[in-house]
Amino acid sequence: MHSSDTLTLLAPLSGPIVPIESVPDAVFADKVVGDGISIDPTTQTLLAPCDATVTQLHAARHAITLSAAGGVEIMIHVGIDTVGLKGEGFTARVKQGDKVSAGQALLEFDADHLLHKAPSLLTQVIVLSGETSVIVERARGTARAGVSHLMTVGPRRKAREDAPRAPSASEAGASRPPPRATVGVTSAVVVVPNPHGLHARPAAVLANEAKSFAADISVELAGRNANAKSVVALMNLGAGPGAELRIVASGSEAARAVGRLVELVRSGLGEDLSAAPGPDAPAPAKAAAPRASDDPRRFLGVSAAPGLAIGPVCKIDPLAAAVEEHGDDTEVELARLQKALMHTRIELKQLVATSGKRVEQAQIFSAHLTMLDDPEIITRAEVAIVEGKSAAFAWREAVMSSYRELARQSNPLLAARANDVRDVGGRALRHLAGGDDAQAVPAGSLVVAETLTPSEVVRLEGQGAAGLVSVLGGTTSHAAILARSLGVPYLVGAPASLLATPAGATAVLDADAAALLLHPTEAELDAYRGRLGARQALRAKQEAAASERAVTRDGVHVAVLANIASAADARKAVRLGAEGVGLLRTELMFFDRETAPTEADQTAAYQEIADALGDRPLVIRTLDVGGDKPLSYMPLPAEDNPLLGIRGLRIGALHPTILRSQLRAILKTRAPAGHRVLLPMVASLEELREARRVLEEERQRAGSPKVELGVMVEVPSVAIQADQFAAEVDFFSIGTNDLTQYTLAMDRTHPRLAGRHDALHPAVLRLIDATVQAARRRERHVGICGAVASDPDAVAVLIGLGVTELSVSVQAMPEVKSKIRELDAGKCRELARAALEMGTAGEVRALLSPGARPG
Repeated sequence: MHSSDTLTLLAPLSGPIVPIESVPDAVFADKVVGDGISIDPTTQTLLAPCDATVTQLHAARHAITLSAAGGVEIMIHVGIDTVGLKGEGFTARVKQGDKVSAGQALLEFDADHLLHKAPSLLTQVIVLSGETSVIVERARGTARAGVSHLMTVGPRRKAREDAPRAPSASEAGASRPPPRATVGVTSAVVVVPNPHGLHARPAAVLANEAKSFAADISVELAGRNANAKSVVALMNLGAGPGAELRIVASGSEAARAVGRLVELVRSGLGEDLSAAPGPDAPAPAKAAAPRASDDPRRFLGVSAAPGLAIGPVCKIDPLAAAVEEHGDDTEVELARLQKALMHTRIELKQLVATSGKRVEQAQIFSAHLTMLDDPEIITRAEVAIVEGKSAAFAWREAVMSSYRELARQSNPLLAARANDVRDVGGRALRHLAGGDDAQAVPAGSLVVAETLTPSEVVRLEGQGAAGLVSVLGGTTSHAAILARSLGVPYLVGAPASLLATPAGATAVLDADAAALLLHPTEAELDAYRGRLGARQALRAKQEAAASERAVTRDGVHVAVLANIASAADARKAVRLGAEGVGLLRTELMFFDRETAPTEADQTAAYQEIADALGDRPLVIRTLDVGGDKPLSYMPLPAEDNPLLGIRGLRIGALHPTILRSQLRAILKTRAPAGHRVLLPMVASLEELREARRVLEEERQRAGSPKVELGVMVEVPSVAIQADQFAAEVDFFSIGTNDLTQYTLAMDRTHPRLAGRHDALHPAVLRLIDATVQAARRRERHVGICGAVASDPDAVAVLIGLGVTELSVSVQAMPEVKSKIRELDAGKCRELARAALEMGTAGEVRALLSPGARPG
């Protein structure tokens, strides 16, 4: 767009024009995404406001992005919180890449339908290209679709003619901090009061404030200086707690800038200075320093998940996308970089906006936003582009340069922030490289990485990775917890030199001994294969006996059933000896969809599972979502404490049609051994009675035979009132994951509390005992379906409490059944009585240690 050019946008809808500042959504009202206008629509066909190209059509079809003449980027967003509808009520008339003319239909929507599902139909027309474009005129009053002029967009004026040329890489130095401001104002020494020093968040606060002043500002520490507007440069100073800084500025607002920044530093840059790290503070991201090894082939670390694996090394890197080194026209590559940064900025701003009350999460993404706009990284990339590199190559090299500088920091908290730079850099690189496909690994490989996220652990296990190794990470991280639950050996804290290992090299991961051995000799391989073979033989022996009943040595039968989510799970469970299904998690068929499954969909799924089980019983739990398991197409009100709010059975009160549809589907299922209905997250007799009433209504309408009805014991109130509940239900199923969470007032997803969330805590065991005793008095059967049932070490105390039904993960069934056959129920009862008198979960675990286990 030339300096004299303007672009007129026509109204895409008819209706009253609303100032963007009045939209009841902070992300739009605060112009987080960009400036624009909102329309309260009276028409239901969205028209193109100008000639343009469709650059993005959101999967939920509620938002569309257009690229118009002069590089003007426009986003039109229909409604507030309509993304959660997953396309329900929307019909697209164009696709990504289409060229459209002013007035052409882009999409249609059902206003009546949307108003029942979303809080507002206000439609926002946003100019995304705010760095280069500005709204110079905007309409008021009422708009007519395809006729009214809604706004005029013109170029943002920049004084480019007098700007100094960008220095070459040889002149600037790729990693050298900006020159010190030599004329102006210098502060007195200001001491960093933050307990962890100038790490990412306080550095981001300082950089953002510095950007608001018309001044060149730097921060000095021990003879070194950093650009105050660059969060990466500030972190690279390595300013720990008590560091003595000076702030230097020159320019028209130098004095004001220095005064304000000194005040901010002294106040803690937004951190609570009274909250010193306590004894339960999380360990730094970098694991304990690896131990030395006399064998250069042997890399030592810390065991995060036990196990043994042999295979070829496969390295993964979030910045490993294939990119061309050399670019096309310099202006084209610079524009590509800016466009990728713009899309990444929008992505991060939306993540901030949707963080809600999760303040910690919002702060992390806000800090990532600041890193994305870091002038040091962007300047390095732009210099490389001017010298002929492609935007993708230049950006990756700039990010890696900053990453390496941060990773060298002696302060482990600052060094850990290097991963934030990689994360942000990877987001933008995906836009530059034209895709976001995760790097695949060959089955049977040992994956070596600098760091691994929880989602990567799940993905790699699904691809058949035999073991995992990372330089960064800790034994209590979510990634480690997942690796243990999936049975994948995982070594953390490995030396960084391991990253130089060539891909394909044969290695042995002995996570039990916290070591990885490269290039093993044939003799060493034979020894490790012998150990691995012994493990596999034990597993094979357990699987061979899996079809046999699990009976203790003194003749007590314990039914071992499976926790499943699909017909495939059911078939595998039967093969591994399941005596039935104690928990069908129906919610998993509700996820990863744009709309809820129909009644017919559910009936077909349940029937396939029942057919796979044959004459084995089936327990079907009704939809258990909400809290930490939201559904995108089922909008729930924002809650201060979602784990204590609308979740589980309470969803049925908010969405009764979904509950009734599911009950009808269950009633239509024909199971030879019968099936039972299980209600999740029951807390009161009133909730149980209302659900029973609804079930009975649907049963009578369908003319179906009666089915047994049970409740999950997940809330302490049910265990405490177990006698009253036992009078009104047919069975109990104890969900120890949530029962532990609510008994100990400890969020089971909290990273700092996960290690203390233990279902063998005596308080939880006493609630299990009370439930079992009440069930026995009323002759109701009771089982356990929580994770503790899959823990072989916990089986003895559960049997001792009188539990005669364990519903476990499919993979754990052979081992759990084998464990039961080794036990004596009489001795288990003695053990349980002792456990109930213990004071802590640790004491119970010690009681269950090998030397103390009942034989």
